[in-house]
Amino acid sequence: MGRGRENKGKTHKLSKVSSALLREDIVNLLDFIERLKNEEDQIVPDTDQIEKLKLELTFLSACLQLCYYISDGSNAEMSCISYEVHDLVQSLFHQSGDDMLVKLTDHVVPCLLENIKSSAISDDHSESSATMTEAQLVELLDALLVNLHYLPKVRAKLILPSMTQYEVLQNVFGKLRDFLGLKVNGCIEHKAIEYVLPQFQLMAERVGHFCFVLLSYQLDKSDETDKKHEYEDSQVNSMIIHLLLKIIPVSLEVMHICSTTLEASKSAELGCYIKKLLEASADIHREHLIHLQQHMVNAIPRSTSASNIHVAIEFLLLFLTDMPKDFIQYEKLFVLLAHVGALIREVSILIRNLEENSTDEENVNKICCASQDLLDNIELLKDDLRHVFLKAPADSSHRCFPMSDGPLFMTLLLRNLNDFLKSNAYSVALIREEISRVKEDLEHIRSFFGNVEQELHRDLWTRVLDVAYQAEHAINSVLARDRGLLQLILLLPDTVEKIKLVKKEVQEKISKTASIIFANSPNKPVEKKSSTTSKIIVGFEEETEWIIRKLTGGPSEVDVISIVGLPGLGKTTLAYRVYNDKSVVDHFDVRAWCTIDQERNEKKLLQRIFNEVIGLKERVSEDNIDNNVADDLRKQLFGKRYLIVLDDLWDTATWDELTRPLYAIPSEFQKGSRVILTSRKKEVAKHAKCSDPLDLRLLRPKESWELLEKRVFGEEHCPDELKDVGEKIAEKCYGLPLVLNLISGIISRKEKKEALWLEVLNNLSSFIFKDEEEVMKVIQLSYGQLSDHLKPCLIYLASYPKDEYFAISYLEYLWSAEGLMEQSEVKVYVDELISSSLVVVSNERGAHPHFQIHDLVHDFFLRKARKEKLFDLISPSAPSSSSSDLMPRGMTVHYDQHFPHSDVNFFLLNAEKENPYAKRLLSLTAYTNTRGLYLSYKCHLRHLRLLKRLELLDIILPYSLLNEIGTLVHLKCLNIMTEVEFLPPSFSNLCNLETLVVGNLNGSCMVLSPVIWSLTKLRNVRMKCCSLFDPYIKEPTVLDEDSKQENLTILFHLQLRGLKDTEDIFNRFPKLQILKFKIKQLLDCSEEKICFPRLDVLNELKKLTLHVSWDSFSEYTHGFPLSLKKMELTWLTLTSDSLSRMARLPNLQKLCLGHCIIQEGKEWNMEELTFQNLRSLKLYGLSFSEWQVIADESFPVLEVLELKDCTELIEIPDSFGDIASLKFISVWGSPQLEESAFKIKESVEQTTGEDKLEVFYYRRF
Repeated sequence: MGRGRENKGKTHKLSKVSSALLREDIVNLLDFIERLKNEEDQIVPDTDQIEKLKLELTFLSACLQLCYYISDGSNAEMSCISYEVHDLVQSLFHQSGDDMLVKLTDHVVPCLLENIKSSAISDDHSESSATMTEAQLVELLDALLVNLHYLPKVRAKLILPSMTQYEVLQNVFGKLRDFLGLKVNGCIEHKAIEYVLPQFQLMAERVGHFCFVLLSYQLDKSDETDKKHEYEDSQVNSMIIHLLLKIIPVSLEVMHICSTTLEASKSAELGCYIKKLLEASADIHREHLIHLQQHMVNAIPRSTSASNIHVAIEFLLLFLTDMPKDFIQYEKLFVLLAHVGALIREVSILIRNLEENSTDEENVNKICCASQDLLDNIELLKDDLRHVFLKAPADSSHRCFPMSDGPLFMTLLLRNLNDFLKSNAYSVALIREEISRVKEDLEHIRSFFGNVEQELHRDLWTRVLDVAYQAEHAINSVLARDRGLLQLILLLPDTVEKIKLVKKEVQEKISKTASIIFANSPNKPVEKKSSTTSKIIVGFEEETEWIIRKLTGGPSEVDVISIVGLPGLGKTTLAYRVYNDKSVVDHFDVRAWCTIDQERNEKKLLQRIFNEVIGLKERVSEDNIDNNVADDLRKQLFGKRYLIVLDDLWDTATWDELTRPLYAIPSEFQKGSRVILTSRKKEVAKHAKCSDPLDLRLLRPKESWELLEKRVFGEEHCPDELKDVGEKIAEKCYGLPLVLNLISGIISRKEKKEALWLEVLNNLSSFIFKDEEEVMKVIQLSYGQLSDHLKPCLIYLASYPKDEYFAISYLEYLWSAEGLMEQSEVKVYVDELISSSLVVVSNERGAHPHFQIHDLVHDFFLRKARKEKLFDLISPSAPSSSSSDLMPRGMTVHYDQHFPHSDVNFFLLNAEKENPYAKRLLSLTAYTNTRGLYLSYKCHLRHLRLLKRLELLDIILPYSLLNEIGTLVHLKCLNIMTEVEFLPPSFSNLCNLETLVVGNLNGSCMVLSPVIWSLTKLRNVRMKCCSLFDPYIKEPTVLDEDSKQENLTILFHLQLRGLKDTEDIFNRFPKLQILKFKIKQLLDCSEEKICFPRLDVLNELKKLTLHVSWDSFSEYTHGFPLSLKKMELTWLTLTSDSLSRMARLPNLQKLCLGHCIIQEGKEWNMEELTFQNLRSLKLYGLSFSEWQVIADESFPVLEVLELKDCTELIEIPDSFGDIASLKFISVWGSPQLEESAFKIKESVEQTTGEDKLEVFYYRRF
């Protein structure tokens, strides 16, 4: 706080000055300022400062008037603003010279300054504790209105983030003051409003207290941190909402009085007031219902009564948000608003009763009956709307299907409807029956339409798509509160009936036979294709040898080998073959591969190359790009023979930037280094000064058939009866490997029958692959063969960059976040995807299986996505291609340095620029190159009510925006960054959330309770650090018995205190499969020994990471789950008992031990242990010097051994060379182990006669 707080204790020593006297001084000073401005010879102080002073003086005067009636701690707050005015007056007039000071001696400034300086506001009168007269109450309300008017000007930083709610507060308070004025003026009899008058005085006192509290917020100029402002913003927002929850019920009582007791009044003044009250009621009541709904989630347990109230609130919000005034007569509108006001009053009373009588069984039963009566009244209102108030426009329900791929649309629509039916959102309850009927009927209709039927009955199929699109539009309108009232009452029921009629017509016109298979079934059961088939390389032997000769021979200075040709010709495949050839690997000291495509960030590309050069395999993070990376790369390559592959280079400027560090090395230090360049553009190769670029040829007919045969039959041969047609198909692919791969994917999924292969041949006969468009037709053929449920899954992969590697394990996250599949379907989808040949699968050493999409396939799916309005990309280099009249389902927005700062608040989040179609977005991803970009309080999310996936990466959300996320009840996936340390209470609304990823800044630990226990569908929680309760509270925490997460399978970076109260914590997470957690004791914790949580209760756990406070070195004494496959333990003491328990885990395949202490000392004896299924062992930072182990007995199936920073270990035991399965040894930061690692490699080579063991030694730079 500021100076007012500092001087609070001094006021009792000062002479007291009445507020009336100070107000008189202020009036005199304001008059003096006006006279000063009119004097021609006067030096006038700074105009802006004058205006600021006038504002402060006016506000101080209003506050002084407030003090007359309210004195609950207001002196301190008044001192704050008094000193603020004092400082401003003194600095303003004293800086204007001696002439001004002379004038001041005869005027009021010295008097005001002295009175302010010595003021401790003293009033002879304060009415806060006694009942006021009506005239006094009106005067107080007027003073409060003035204060509410000036507060946003003098406390702008605090008010502006909550301006929507603040304006509602001003509005409702003003209307109540006007009502009281009518009583004072004699328009209303005292008896009619006698019972509500005490609430007016209580309301005034609450608003007065709010004004004084805001006065006490002195923004400290020396410490204006964003985190401090975030906290203050959230506090002010909470105060305003709390105030509204107390005041709006008074407004509802006034409306009730007006529509009942005062309805027959003939007063014109009262009639005019009632009309204005009803006109303003929609905004006021909507805001009230939103806050009531949130209050219920936070304060009232789920029950039948609570559910009924929630559903009623959803309807009332829909009415108030989407009231179609164009279709309601003006006079009828006020009748409706009065009726809705009465229902909202009923809701408020029910909530209050439910909150106050939650333990009284008799009252609870009464409330339950009353809540059902409320729903009955809502149904009566719907009937009145349908038959009396609303009239639909003639063409309002006719909407034509605007896309081209009907089956794709139907697949997505049925998926979406299925999600809605599983949803716990109360808005869905309004139309659950209609959604169910639409889904059931459309599924039945869809089963009649295979590809043939769609052509034979084209008109009928078009009508099916039209009514399906109308149904989607109506349902989304209701759930998004986007002109939804008309849809709910009239148009959706009409559309449901239309679908029923179309269904009947389809049944009559199309006979459903066994030959028509529902499009969601693949052509035949999918056989899982080995990932090695995706790397089949045929032909180009001569070219391979030529390139290898160029690489390993020739000049000593750096030379460039360019491979150019058509897309899909195999340039990357050929470069990959050469890059991994043993003779090439042995020839070069350093190798690096960099895929360019159309990446514009040269520094990022250089960082990729640098990371590969030094042995880092991780993908490049935007945060880890070194500004000096070019020079660092030059230094690393200096004096070494290197090979760098620049794959898919598009422009000469990028070439120049990437090769500048290479050519900066003097030729005598190049040592025969080489660069391989692949490009579609010959001019790029020429610019690279390549003496003899390789213009890659097409495959020869024999090579084409060989590739096709291997793709379809693997190691087997083609049956004779298919060989002829097969060779013709290969010939029609015109030697393009990509086309051959795609066609092989089509025919491999068909039965091995000549007639079916001939169909493929006939389709190919019209294609001549002279350009990309012709290749696209083949991709369309492959796409057409996919089952309908897989098509959108594959298309959505094109929303990522072309060079993206997709871990197959990541697909579950991506596809489920988009609502495209269920968890149980992942394996089936992946197998079919691989068999399609539309992706290239690879299994890197020690890595998860992953794949890439060929760049032409990526182009095809990106075009498809934009055409079908599935998603779009916005960035400075790629503006949106979407028309303004129809938004896509998903949007990805990339901010970078080219975006003007003002565009941060782009139209999707800015209410002032709001595109109405943005309300239909299902997915929104936004990311930035600038880490920690703050969004303005002007941004909003509440209108994006249909969102299922929201990812705002490296974008920090203000509290107001974070709180709005709680209104997005259909969210399944949320990925955000924030500075708050607790999940906002509004997150309890996210009843459909499955994935929650939070990047909490400043090293803070996100507290999950109590919100997390409300999110019953959560499956995946990933945070930098999280805790179930406040980690700085020492007392044991007791959770409710029913606080469980029954569906959570992944939990990252949970922090526990290692106290007794958390020993059984994992009983609350019975389905966990992946767990990363840390034990961190409080610094002043009195516990002598860590109490570990029991892990053996997690019967489904597969992956475990456990970190302990660095100085504890405790032993984990409980059992481990037998289901474990991967485990990482750090900062523990390893005893023979704990190691024995690990060795007995039957499924353990990967073990990582870091910074652990071997209890036996410097000698680690593992001779009696056998890890039966362990395939990977990583040790880092372990302090032991001698390793006693018979490796082939202790690790019989080990494949990977990694040692990092084991600086005391003398050597790697020779017995590791006896492990037949061992493929890879890596040593990092332990130079003494280099010799023994390569000695083992030589031993294996001599014993087996094969070079099958890879050894990597990483030197530190």
